[in-house]
Parts: sequence; C-alpha cells; structure tokens
Amino acid sequence: MPTRIICRRLAGRSCSVAAFCTRTKVPGKRVSFGKAEEDPSFRKAEKSSKPAATLRLWKPPGYSVSFRPSAYTGAKRVPDEDASRGLDGGSPESDYTRIGAGQVQNTYSITCSRRLSSTKNALPDLESGKFLSVQADSTQTGKLDLAEDNGEAADVEAHDPKEDPRAFQKQRPEYEELSYNRYKLPPPLSVEEGSRILQDVAVFKSSLKPHTIAGHLFRLSGLPVEEHESLKSNARFAMLCHCAVESVQLFDLPELITVLKAFIHLAIPPNHSVLKAYESECCRRAWDMGLDRLLLVADLWRCLGRSVPRYLEIALSYVNLHWQELSLPQLVQLIYIIGEGRKAPEDLMKKLDALVLKHLNALNLEEVGTVCLGFFKSSHGLSEHTMRKIGDKVSARMAEMSDYALVNVLKMYRYTHVDHLEFLKQLGTVVPPRIPAIGTQGVMHITLACSALHYRNERILDAVASSVPSRAAYCRSKDVAKFLWSFGCLNYEPPNAEEFYACLERQLRTKLHEFQRFPEHLLTSLLALAFAERFPEDLIGCALSPKFLKLIGGGKLDLKKDLFTLDGTVEIECPGYTGHRLALELKQEVTEALWNSAQKDIFTKPEVKEALSLLEDMLGGPQYVKHHMVLPHTRSADLEIRLDPGRKPLPFHSEAAAVKLESKEDGVSLTEDLMHQLLKGRSRNPSPADNVESKDEPCIQKTSLQEERSLSTWDHLVFSDGVPLTGAILDALTKSETSCDVPDSQPKGQHLGGARLAVQVSNRNQYSYHSKHLLGLHQLKRRQLRQIGYTVVELPFWEWFPLLRRSRSEKLSYLHHKIFDSVL
Repeated sequence: MPTRIICRRLAGRSCSVAAFCTRTKVPGKRVSFGKAEEDPSFRKAEKSSKPAATLRLWKPPGYSVSFRPSAYTGAKRVPDEDASRGLDGGSPESDYTRIGAGQVQNTYSITCSRRLSSTKNALPDLESGKFLSVQADSTQTGKLDLAEDNGEAADVEAHDPKEDPRAFQKQRPEYEELSYNRYKLPPPLSVEEGSRILQDVAVFKSSLKPHTIAGHLFRLSGLPVEEHESLKSNARFAMLCHCAVESVQLFDLPELITVLKAFIHLAIPPNHSVLKAYESECCRRAWDMGLDRLLLVADLWRCLGRSVPRYLEIALSYVNLHWQELSLPQLVQLIYIIGEGRKAPEDLMKKLDALVLKHLNALNLEEVGTVCLGFFKSSHGLSEHTMRKIGDKVSARMAEMSDYALVNVLKMYRYTHVDHLEFLKQLGTVVPPRIPAIGTQGVMHITLACSALHYRNERILDAVASSVPSRAAYCRSKDVAKFLWSFGCLNYEPPNAEEFYACLERQLRTKLHEFQRFPEHLLTSLLALAFAERFPEDLIGCALSPKFLKLIGGGKLDLKKDLFTLDGTVEIECPGYTGHRLALELKQEVTEALWNSAQKDIFTKPEVKEALSLLEDMLGGPQYVKHHMVLPHTRSADLEIRLDPGRKPLPFHSEAAAVKLESKEDGVSLTEDLMHQLLKGRSRNPSPADNVESKDEPCIQKTSLQEERSLSTWDHLVFSDGVPLTGAILDALTKSETSCDVPDSQPKGQHLGGARLAVQVSNRNQYSYHSKHLLGLHQLKRRQLRQIGYTVVELPFWEWFPLLRRSRSEKLSYLHHKIFDSVL
C-alpha cells in the first residue's frame, strides 16, 4: 500500500531521499555493480515479484523539495567538495535498520549539505559515478598524471614509455619489503563474489571490524579491470569507503598498507578526499613505522600519484636521525623517493652522498642510475669525488648499462659539471649506435649533457642529427629548444644541417601555442639559430612583439637578457629586418645589469686584471685601454684599443692622460742596468722591487703538463736572451709626451684610417672541452665584432695562462706581438 514520508525542515540542512525498491535476483543474469534503475531486469523483477512497497514523497502545502542532480550516480561531474557530501550527511545506516536480509538488493542515494571535520570525516567522493569513471580511466593508462590537492600540483613526471624508472627494484629481493610491486596483483575475484561482499557490507556495515573492511577492499580490488568503473560508481562500495575512513585510526599498520594497495589496484583518483584522510593518518604514524615501512608507504603514495609533501617531510626528519642505519637497498629506495618528491634537506643529502660513496662498489649499474636521478631531481649534486668514482665505475662497464640508467648518470654530470675524460671517451663509443632506439626525451638529454659539458663529439652529434628529422613531429617544444641549443652552443653544423634545421623550424611554427606557457623555449631556440647564422624573421618578430613581452613579465631578468641578445643580433646581422624591436628603456635596463656583472671580471679574474695592467703600461697609460662592453648584448667585456694609421695608440679621454702625465718625468733614463735587463731579460743586481713583483704576480689555476706541451704555440715568442730593443720601445721609453699629444676626443671618422682592436682574454669555458673550437655565443660575438669594423685580438688561455707565471718582460713581448702584428 502507498506510504507517505513526512519531510521536516531542519535548520542548516536540506535532504533529498531517492525512492528505493526491492527486487529478486534473476537466475542466469549477470550481476552488475551499476545503478539499479539503469538495469532493465529491475522493472521485470518488480512486476513478477510480490507487491513491492513504493515510497512516495508527501508534499505538504507550502513545502518544496529541491531537486539536486548531483544526488544521482550518472549525473554530470560535480566539484570534489560537493561529491564528498554524498556520504557526509547523516548516517546511512539509519535507512537500513528496517531492511531485512531479503532486501539487500536495494540501491540508495542520500545527499546532504552538512560538512564534517577534515580527517576523521573526510569521506569519499564516490557518489558521483560518472566523475570517478573519468578519473579512473585517466589513471589506468600506466602513467601517473598530475594531480592537484589544496591548490598544489603533484609534481609527478611522465616518463618515457619505453623506460621503467622502477627497474632497479627488480635487482634485489630486499626491495620487495620497501616498494610496491605492481606486477603482484591480488587474487582474482569473480563478479558474483564481489556482489556477495557488497551485500555483506550493506547488511553488516554498522558492525564491520577494521580488519574486515581492509580485507573487503583488498578482495574487491581483485575484480576484473573492466569492472572497476562500475564498482566505484556503486553505492555499496561508497558505503565501504565511508567505513574505511571512519575506521582509519583503528587500522593497524599492515591493514593500513593493505587498504592503500587496494586503492592502487582500483586506480582511485589521486585528488580524492578519501586519500586525504589516509595521508593525515600516515603523517600521524610516521615516527612509529620504522625505516622499511616508512619507505614502503612513501612508495605507495608515489604509485597512487598523490603528492604528500607533509608525509615526506616527516619521513626525512626521521631518516636524518637514523641515516647511519640505512642498508644499501634502503639507501637507493630512499634516494628514489626523494627524487620523486623533488626536495630534501641539504644536510641529509650530504650524509647520503657519503653513504653512496661507501656503498658504491656494491651498487649495480641500474642502482647507480637511480642514485644520480634522485639527486638530480631533488636539485642536489653529488660531490666531485663521488662523481669521479662513479665515472670510473661506469666507464669500465658502460656497454652493459641500460639506456635509462646511462641518461640518468649523464644528467648528474650535466648538473655538477664534473669532467671525466675516460667517461666521455666511452660515451662517444657506446652512445652513437644506440641513438635510433632511445626515446626522444632520452636523446634530448644526451645532447643537452654534451652541450652542458662542452663535449663536442661529432659521432654523437651526427647520430642525433640524423635521427631528429624522423622524430621531430613527436618532440615537445622543450625538446625542440634543447636540440637547437645543444648544436648551437657547441657551434657544430651536422652533415644534414639543412634538413635538421628545417624540420625543427617547422616544429617551432607548429608549436607556437605552447610558447604562451613556456616562452623561454622560443627564446632558447631563436638564440641557438642565431649562433648558427639562421634568422627566421617571422619567429623573431613574434619573440620581440609587445604581446610576447607581456608573457615574460617584469621580473625575469634571464629572459630579458635573451631578448636583448636576440635584438642586438638582429640589428647587426639582419639589416633588412623590419619587424618588432625592443624599447630603449628595456635595453638600458639590461645593459646596466650586464655591465655590473662584467665589471667583476677585472676584480675576480686575474688573467684579465694582468692583461689590462700590462697593456696600460705598454701603451703609455690607462687612457689608451678602455675596459667596457663593445657589444653589450653579447654579455661580456672587452679591452678596446685604438691605433692610428701609423700604429700609434690613440687615447679615449683626457682625464686619465692628465693624471698619468702629472706622475711622469720627462723621460726614462737608460741606465746600464736597464739596458742589460732589456737585452738579457734579467737584472745583474736584482733589487728588492723585483722580488716584490714576483710575489705579487697573480696566482693562476695550474695547467696540466700535457696541455702545456700540446698547446705551447707561444714558445717562439719568448726570448730567453732579452727583448729586442726596437725603435718603438726606445721611443716609448725616452719620449713620454709623444703618444699623449694626440687629441683626447677623436671625431667619429678620424680613426677610420687606423684600427679598432677588441682584445679578448678568453678562458676554457669559451671553448669546447679539450679543443680550440669556440662555443656558439663567443663565436657569434667575434663574428659581429668583425662585422662592425673591429679587429679581434685573442689572448687564448692555452697561450696566456702559462705566460702569467713567466717574467714581466716575456708577457710584455707577447702582448706587443699580439697587438701590433694584428694590424699589419
């Protein structure tokens, strides 16, 4: 007979109750975990069974019941906080207290707007079935997606599908206790057995014990994968999760771990509120877990795809006090977890560095790769000593190493900038044949590591260049930028240069929309193309446009430097360019910042300080040498010298000359001792001043004996018997006013008949490793200096650095030869 339900208004809450009916099980029909009202057999059973009680809402005068689509499974997606209300409101068991065992097939749906507390009552969002199905599909792809919790994105990297970042866990049986084995699935469960479990939940939910709840969840996770979606949209499963949250503090640690494993098998979305309750409970118990389970729980959260920074912070605090107890597998697993969490305390990482060195001989190659990747991802470097030991170990067995592990080791070499010659030699032998089989991102990291280490290996670069055209369409904007930068930075043009650059330029145009999120990738690409003397004017116009400048914002100085370099390059090398240019105010801002940095060279680089001092003495005073940036956009300073057509120096300003003249005599007396020193290279009676001079010479980093022998091209300039007494030297010694009589400010074209010299005091960082090939930026600078009329005078490090330990006369002789012979 019809029944009426009287609904009363309660302050602060509004409820809607969906009708429910009973039905009998139809033999031979498959049990579904979906909604009963969607099952066509539901109505048949309703007609063929005994009269069922039908609930109808009674609507008193003046009362209305609001319709809420989110109360029904299958409704459109709703926000997490609304979905979580599905089981938050009231006690669902009140609706079941009068239902007998024969009515367990009933379905229900209850919604309430009441909020409960965050941890104990953070109940699941499982009512909105459609929402969960979409989330479940995205998590079953085999990759961990970025999740968001409390406004923070989970920093989970999508790895190359060809590589397994957890492969090291297969190397030792000890990892079974420290990590989740995704290949060890729960016992398979049939749909009928799953239905019986859910039936028990509906009947005995108020008396379910914690171990029973954990067992039910784990057994249900053994259902066929195709049934998981309908399971998660089932109301009884929502009730089971409700019970699991309410009992979370009653679980013992093995039961808690069992539930987390079940959630992994069922692919519960990482931002689901049920996981928030379990995260809080794990944080509460972290100090009592012990090292093994502390690492296991961290790995379970990693597999769930949820970022748990608070738990990791507590776990690392515990490890920091017990780091000496770490076994080798625990150490490697910990470093893996730290890498996935992206941060760790500096003092802890130093302790782990010491442990890595201690266990290095026992580590296998996959574990070495994992250690390097963990340190790299957490933005911490291994010590130089440890990196050299790793280089020794890997060099001996590089051919046995997996591509993934090798790329990870390269990342750490790139981060630390430690050079290991034997490692690089083996790299040039092992890597080229492997390039076609390595994933695109792996190839990118190999190329970028070569660039960062300034390792110009033609075999590797040619193999990369030949593989890029076929995989260009699969490159991200980041990959395109890094490929271009690596070749441009190393100043290397591959045999298939036209095809290589053409396919990557096409990808830049195709991926223009990506640069709205990553503008730095477009600037990196265009600078690299400029190094290679390639100027796609449409892309340059886009990068210099006001719209693009807004993307960069006001605080990113590095990107402004890139724009400034690009703009200055276009001005010199693209005279026909008519597109956008940078505003003068921005240029002045960046120039000032660059000059403040470049000025430090004269104080921090002894080779520059010594060259400047000697050139001033040789030419007659500081007014003849100008230390400034001839081309500010190239980011480094020069020593500029001007010579007239007769090869005499021209001053830049009169103030310095006046100061110099006031402190000078009318000439220098040519004593017998001075003549002997000039002609023989030493004084017959050494004075105390000579000893002071030798002590005050700058201390320069020592060059290896092998490098000095192989790069001793300056030896023919050293005169052991003294310096030739030329007319120019005698004139400079005896006539102090000769060179100073030149007007201090020259008209713009007056020196055009002479020469403008840009002296470059170079160092190893401007050249490829163990070679005399200039890197891209420095080659671009010298090219542009020549284009605007300068003569580039290079003081290469393999000549100038050894001379810094020689006598003053030898250094003056070398500089005289370099300066005046350059304009012959």
